[in-house]
Amino acid sequence: MAISITTLIENSPGEHLALKTEHGISFFLQKKDRRLLFDTGQSHRFLENARELGIGMDDLDYVVLSHGHYDHTGGFRALCDRTAGFELVMGGGFFDLKYGYRNGSYEYLGNNFDEAFLRNRAIPHRFVHDRITDLGDGIYIVTDFVRRHDDETVNERFVLRQDGRTIPDRFDDEILVAVDSPDGLIILLGCAHPGMKNMLDTAAEALDRPIAAVLGGTHLVEASRRSLERSVAYLSDESIRYLGVSHCTGATGMQLLEELNPRYFHNRTGTSLFVEDTVS
Repeated sequence: MAISITTLIENSPGEHLALKTEHGISFFLQKKDRRLLFDTGQSHRFLENARELGIGMDDLDYVVLSHGHYDHTGGFRALCDRTAGFELVMGGGFFDLKYGYRNGSYEYLGNNFDEAFLRNRAIPHRFVHDRITDLGDGIYIVTDFVRRHDDETVNERFVLRQDGRTIPDRFDDEILVAVDSPDGLIILLGCAHPGMKNMLDTAAEALDRPIAAVLGGTHLVEASRRSLERSVAYLSDESIRYLGVSHCTGATGMQLLEELNPRYFHNRTGTSLFVEDTVS
């Protein structure tokens, strides 16, 4: 039996040109009988792509939202209009009001729904705070990341509005999905605002398993050249057999990875990864 992960939407088109693209990301994961959706892009388009790819949304066990930015959560309302019966999993602080700051002005970057929406729709949901949450069948949520890499800092333009004041957004709400496989952990990242290396180190150490695959966004688009080179070198670890980062990784980072890492592939809309699962 294979673990299957399909990218329902991402910034870039793949070979299947009938699929829609947008700035955002959404993954469909299946392991054994467990069906999980990780992020929902910024609109309903991921649902249209799922239909084109023959992936049903009717029997989801979990929807996991990586953090409270519109390009990862914007399609959730549309999902709720089409299906129910899943449990929603989010990090603590998911509904904090998120903004981007530029030259004295603020732009809202957060969710298009709130907790009242979940209550009104009777959607089961929970906020995770513990470093590891076990969803069963070797699927885990990881948060509370140890921030040890000094080159990984959150851009000061990301802020929260709380009680009428503005404070820095540390993205304490961000979570990742880790899937156990025979070769190690398959990691799904949303944007990795707390730092890609910080997040991967925390997952590997907390679950005591090597990293075998990394998919998703790394937010290297805003990294300095020195930090970018350090991150590219970090990802060259030979234990990482599959490396499909994109979204907010940025053109420069993806170009460096393509030049320097033979295991790198551009994870695009419609890309699938199949990994044989022999873990009991």
